[in-house]
Amino acid sequence: MNVLIHNGRLVDPASGLDTVGDLFVADGRIVGVGRGPADFKPAQTIDAAGLVVMPGIVDLAARLGEPGGEHKNKLQAELKAAVAGGVTTLCAMPDTKPALDEPGLVQMIKQRADALGLTKVLPLGALTRGLEGNELTEFAKLREAGCVAFSQADAPLADNRVLFRAMQYAATYDITLRLRPQDVRLASGGVAHDGQVATRLGLPAIPAVAETVAISTIVILMKDSGARIHLERVSTREGLEMIAAARAYGLKLSCDVSINHVHLADIDIGYFDSNMRLSPPLRSLSDRDAIQQGLVDGTIAAICSDHTPVGNDDKLLPFGEAKPGATGLELLLPLVLGWAEQKHVPLPQALARITSEPAALLGLEAGQLKVGAPADLCLFDPNQHWRVTPETLRSSGKHTPFVGMELRGRVRHTLVDGRIAYTAEPSAA
Repeated sequence: MNVLIHNGRLVDPASGLDTVGDLFVADGRIVGVGRGPADFKPAQTIDAAGLVVMPGIVDLAARLGEPGGEHKNKLQAELKAAVAGGVTTLCAMPDTKPALDEPGLVQMIKQRADALGLTKVLPLGALTRGLEGNELTEFAKLREAGCVAFSQADAPLADNRVLFRAMQYAATYDITLRLRPQDVRLASGGVAHDGQVATRLGLPAIPAVAETVAISTIVILMKDSGARIHLERVSTREGLEMIAAARAYGLKLSCDVSINHVHLADIDIGYFDSNMRLSPPLRSLSDRDAIQQGLVDGTIAAICSDHTPVGNDDKLLPFGEAKPGATGLELLLPLVLGWAEQKHVPLPQALARITSEPAALLGLEAGQLKVGAPADLCLFDPNQHWRVTPETLRSSGKHTPFVGMELRGRVRHTLVDGRIAYTAEPSAA
């Protein structure tokens, strides 16, 4: 179907384009930016006056609850939340039940997602069988089934021999490994950052060195294996400094951060607020400031939602017993806008961290407004304010550190391959 998006503010993070104009869509692709083909006849026109028209969000980390979801329609709920948040492509974490360690499981989740016709789902394959950290999965077969990279998610990988073999295997097949940098022994039993807040509240702590020791090990093994590594949800200032040094050395190392850690620090735990129970834990104010700076200077390539829907039974518990995680698909865009406003970051540069940059990490042609690119698009009102409440969230997970807060920026339309996958209800517009 031919779609004309008329008179929107076109923002292309990849090229830096930021201008008011029209966007032309045909056969699932962008066929014109500013000016369309001479014979273009729209079957539908979207009035985008006052809206920002950007590439759809590419989210590097989300948990969807399938396979193994407790609720029959959980996948549908999470993908509806995704398109409501402007997310057109997301990476599904492998720590499902069972883990995504077999081609059949990977194909199943892709088929279920494709059948819903909402957000595009890219599975991450389990790095080891059952995520048990012992035996490598068959990377080549899983990639053929649709996996875009391989990860242990939050499951420990304590055996460096297994890690080194994984790097060698991945380097042979030009496969990216995504690793969560955390030393399992140093982090064992901890629930909060090792600082004054944890001490005051009497919470078991996870020191910053749990992250930096892991990064050091990964960097040393990278030098010998030649592997390409992406570090997931880095949380410490020292860790970012090590990553910058490794990149300067020439290693193929990249990283992302959770949007929660862009805004929050351990001081926000308050009086045992279990909505702040996250993994990795919220770090110090200096760590948060380093993350914000790393996003500006390019040390950090991408921001992810780290979407982890958690039910009441697992969240409404004492802080140390609560399950870590928070819903994030619907909050990623407005929280990125909030960071950009606070730090005076130009809009194209800020949006690059959730569009063109993560797309480049995945080797996708998504994340750009250019002729020939997939028509995966997000149209949002940059001036609309809304309050985060359980009722406003479409995800099955209603818990987030930002509940009750007023955010700015609301998605009005989401297109996936040129199809309108989401349009805000008039009351939400």
